[in-house]
Amino acid sequence: MNSQKWIERSDNVIMKTYGRYPIVPVRGEGCRLWDADGKVYLDFLAGVAVNNLGHCHPKVVKAIQEQAATLIHCSNYYQIPQQIELAELLCSLSFADRAFFCNSGAEANEAAIKLARKYSRDTTGEPDRYGIITAAESFHGRTMATVSATGQEKVQRFFDPLLHGFTHVPFNDIDAMAAAINYNTCAVMLEPIQGEGGVNVPAADYLQKVRELCDKHNLLLILDEVQVGMGRTGRLFAHEYFGITPDIMTLAKALAGGAPIGTMLAREEIAAAFVPGTHGSTFGGNPLVCAAAIATVRTIIEDGILNRTEEMGDYLLGELEALGAKFPAIVKNVRGIGLMIGMGLHIPGGDIVKKGHEKGLLLNVTHDTVLRFVPPLTVTKAEVDEMIGILTGIFAEVAP
Repeated sequence: MNSQKWIERSDNVIMKTYGRYPIVPVRGEGCRLWDADGKVYLDFLAGVAVNNLGHCHPKVVKAIQEQAATLIHCSNYYQIPQQIELAELLCSLSFADRAFFCNSGAEANEAAIKLARKYSRDTTGEPDRYGIITAAESFHGRTMATVSATGQEKVQRFFDPLLHGFTHVPFNDIDAMAAAINYNTCAVMLEPIQGEGGVNVPAADYLQKVRELCDKHNLLLILDEVQVGMGRTGRLFAHEYFGITPDIMTLAKALAGGAPIGTMLAREEIAAAFVPGTHGSTFGGNPLVCAAAIATVRTIIEDGILNRTEEMGDYLLGELEALGAKFPAIVKNVRGIGLMIGMGLHIPGGDIVKKGHEKGLLLNVTHDTVLRFVPPLTVTKAEVDEMIGILTGIFAEVAP
């Protein structure tokens, strides 16, 4: 069946929650996607920073196949070996002592919000200590709690009344953060690098100053690493790049190579606030997704992916900066860390993305004027060069 037939069927049955492009992927390998018409695309979106090991990495595929033939799902009423092994692995690689598993980044952030509020009330005895400070232009998910935490009006529109207790301050403004703290505040929740907000990279010492503020006022620091974690910055976790440690961290997107999983990690003292009945997830951490995640994490650690990400990130950043110098009327700036890079434009980026699709390149525009580059961490120099060649041609077409 060709792409048009699938699109017609979709139009009849799928809710219109996404502004979908007329592309119907049916197969993927590495940095390539094939659509239902046989057209091949160079993928520099990677499922929005999900396919960090590329599409259908053999080690992840093997883990899923073997686990699917053994046990796909069982209840969290029981002990799940794959979940235990994954929790041990993540805790051994991070600051955390305990993990809670769910199905998505939004769910992981929802769990972090609940844990922060309960821990703060348990330890202070103050029922009004529930406020959480987040950043303008942040994105934390689509549930009611995470929409409330998100600092973007376009995400919150139509869903009033929002959940009470969230204060939004400008990102990378430590004075605004300090001024927002009051007797209600229990936590600060930030993305180390804002993704959906436009690939916004903070000053080198910003997160260190936030950590100091949290320590001074006895606040929890929650880091949403849903998009920037799992090697995207050249460190397994982005906060390592900034030299700090959070109290709670959330992961999802790239954790299981494309299988749906999220996790919230926390220190022992904080995690103890969750007891049976306070939170849960039917599918969270089932054997299938945990097997995929174990294979993904081990591959990132054991196959030199982090060093490769740093090397390829420097190369891609340099090539994009050179491209920007050729087209100053189009490109405002280039910023990023590792293989999470944004190119700020003087013009809307929607047409550039569509022209990319026509030429076999998958890109993304966020915040209307920022091209976001989040290719698989396995991307090669040849693939970067190919992407730059396509983008150069597009810029030549749209240049004023």
